[in-house]
Amino acid sequence: MFTVKPFSKVRRGLLAAAMTVTAVAAMPMSAAQAADPIKVAAIYTVPVEQQWVSRIDKALKAAEERGDITYTFSENVANTDYERVMREYAEQGMDLVVGEAFAVERAARKVAAEYPDTAFLMGSSFGPGKPNFAVFDNWIHEPSYLSGMIAGATTETNIIGMVGGYAIPEVNRLMHAFMDGAKSVNPDVKFLVTFINSWYDPPKAKEAAFAMIDKGADIMYAERFGVSDAAKEKGLLAIGNVIDTSADYPGTILSSALWHMEPTIDRAIGLVKSDSFEPADFGPYSFMSYGGGSFIVDESLAPTDAVAAAKEKEQEILDGLFRVNVNDSEPKSTM
Repeated sequence: MFTVKPFSKVRRGLLAAAMTVTAVAAMPMSAAQAADPIKVAAIYTVPVEQQWVSRIDKALKAAEERGDITYTFSENVANTDYERVMREYAEQGMDLVVGEAFAVERAARKVAAEYPDTAFLMGSSFGPGKPNFAVFDNWIHEPSYLSGMIAGATTETNIIGMVGGYAIPEVNRLMHAFMDGAKSVNPDVKFLVTFINSWYDPPKAKEAAFAMIDKGADIMYAERFGVSDAAKEKGLLAIGNVIDTSADYPGTILSSALWHMEPTIDRAIGLVKSDSFEPADFGPYSFMSYGGGSFIVDESLAPTDAVAAAKEKEQEILDGLFRVNVNDSEPKSTM
């Protein structure tokens, strides 16, 4: 379906990533190419309603509704079955396979190399690989910083609880950005941090949140499902991550850092359609400047001056005048 072009290895620094984005600009498509839908499959290791995966599914369904692709997916795929499912989709003639390689990096790259005529776009902690293995990530550290500013200005106990899935770079950088944002407006704020070592275990996340609330946390950072439930039951506030759950928890979700996968997916589809797909890092398409991330706040729950300050910083980010620090190390409790 596509022709692989020369590709130089990129490091994961923001500057190099941005340069990579420029390097993979799509070629013009003919009317026939644009009208002909490509076949896309997605492989998910968790239920499709899980936050992270739901953003990919949403973007792919939107592309299908436009007639750009046909879309099928497999969910709850065990790591031990991942290679098999990848091969099955490649053998079925899929033009593009989207998935998450975090726990199966070597196996996924091995399979991709066996099917050079199939484009693979995989969530990954590492870089792209020849001939056809592109990577992406939810780089929403910028809106995470802004939601941290809101939390830091709103907390009354100066204790914020944070419950994450796994301590991997993709999660760590969001937590650190949030903590940096909170500390920027409130140097006295302290954090309780824990990881439940699961991508989808709402009861376990909820129990971890209750333990932090018992220690004085009055705002909970909900990186996983279940944390906002604990905050709601205790009449406290929560910070959302990846998706907007404010309608499900009215009066509970103070602010959220949202991920929009559409810029990443649409870019990949365009490149496959124009026969110019490359093994590149698509991570920058999650940046706010590309529309891949956004920040929302419930102004009825946050101090007016805090909202104004966060929106001012948001504009600085969009104007390129402020860069949120990227820290992939595991965050630790500060109390």
